[in-house]
Amino acid sequence: MANEPLIVAVDDEPGILRIIKLELSTQGFRVETAPNGEDAINLVEKQRPDVVVLDVVLPDMSGLEVMRRVRERTNIPIILLTARDRDEDKIRGLEFGADDYLVKPFNPDELSARVRAVLRRNTAPVDTERVIRVRNIEIDLGRRLAKKNGELVRLTRTEWMLLHHLASNAGKVILNTELLTKVWGPEYRNDLQYLRVWVSRLRAKLEPEPSNPTIIRTLQGIGYMLDASTPTGDDDDDRRMPEPLGRQKRADSHAMAAEDPADDDDNDRDGSAHSMARASH
Repeated sequence: MANEPLIVAVDDEPGILRIIKLELSTQGFRVETAPNGEDAINLVEKQRPDVVVLDVVLPDMSGLEVMRRVRERTNIPIILLTARDRDEDKIRGLEFGADDYLVKPFNPDELSARVRAVLRRNTAPVDTERVIRVRNIEIDLGRRLAKKNGELVRLTRTEWMLLHHLASNAGKVILNTELLTKVWGPEYRNDLQYLRVWVSRLRAKLEPEPSNPTIIRTLQGIGYMLDASTPTGDDDDDRRMPEPLGRQKRADSHAMAAEDPADDDDNDRDGSAHSMARASH
């Protein structure tokens, strides 16, 4: 049992802690509990768990403050529990560094699924040694790091997973559903707001002008692309956006038969700033 993942659950409601411990123990996890923020911080320091399940509202300090103090010591994945189902509350939690969130009252099976999804992201293998260079950004897929103007960019685990998938398919449009499934798991495949928040966070760290992104581009309503092309000084509207990844294999003689490529519709490019603005609200 010592090799099973250790989960620390933090909540001031004994009933909630019992439910969490029963469900996760049944699923094969080891579980330790704490009723307040101070005990939680000490427990995390002592036990070094694999995941922390953390209530936002605690008697001695907020869950966000607990998360901030835990993040000063370690990068352990944190799932927030919140009684609020408003998008702005979820976004705020993610922006503070949470890896996921769950709204009370929750289904115990969903909690187990979220914990497993976070653990999958944390243990995902590195499958390439390539170094991708885009403008002033260098992405080392083998060493799992990114640099901007030669300086190391501090990325959370989830930010890196998202960047890794985009960089591994540089120059190709990745469908929203594929990004959500690959980075977070199949249970997230329709959570577009979730994806927008994380793309917005990544752009803020990599783009010279996050409100006018040129590195992580949007194909509105379809997906995102890490644009690895070399700037030529031409207007962006003169460049064609490539087909989404799943459609590129179907390119054939029909494309060669087109007499006027300029007729291709390229109006989706402005979607990046629009998605960024939506994520910030």
